[in-house]
Order: sequence, then C-alpha cells, then structure tokens
Amino acid sequence: MAARIRKGDQVVVITGADKGKRGEVLAVKPKEDRAVVQGVNIARRHQKPTGMGQPGGIIEREATIHLSNIMLVDPKTDKPTRVGFRVLDDGRKVRVNRSTGDVIES
Repeated sequence: MAARIRKGDQVVVITGADKGKRGEVLAVKPKEDRAVVQGVNIARRHQKPTGMGQPGGIIEREATIHLSNIMLVDPKTDKPTRVGFRVLDDGRKVRVNRSTGDVIES
C-alpha cells in the first residue's frame, strides 16, 4: 500500500489555524485520514498526577490534523507539491512530484 504522506516527511499546512507552518510527520493514521505533525495543531490537556514522581498540570502536545490540510514538501525544490504514483520497470510503486515528474525518495 502506498501513501502520499509518510512518517518522516516534511509537510506544510495549507489551510486552517496553522496555515503556513512546516513540520515533520511524526505518525500517520491512514484509517482516519489523519496525521500528527511536529509543532502543528497544539492541544492543551489537563493531566492528573499519576503515581510518584509524575506531576500533573497542563501539558501541550500535537493533535492529529486531516491529511487534506497538509501538503508534502519536495526535498529537491523545497516547495509544496502534489503527489502522484508511478510503477517503475522493476515493479516498484514510487511517489512522484506531479509538477516535475521527479521521483520523491523516501
């Protein structure tokens, strides 16, 4: 199964409150069409102390963002790009930059 966005990719947010922010994909949830991006969609949670040495308080962590709201940043051009797919001669299915046709190495 090939995915347009994968863990470790650099992405940019194209819409929403965090529009324009860039970050690395920390996790992808394909069944929910969502991803966790570093430094984007920060949610504040109230947490109770759990056990000894585990303090409570307000913690900030990244919440998921819908895949339609982020766009892959091409490593070669450092610009946001749409992603397509191509099957190579050796049978591998690879991601392709839609504007230039270059293979996106992962």
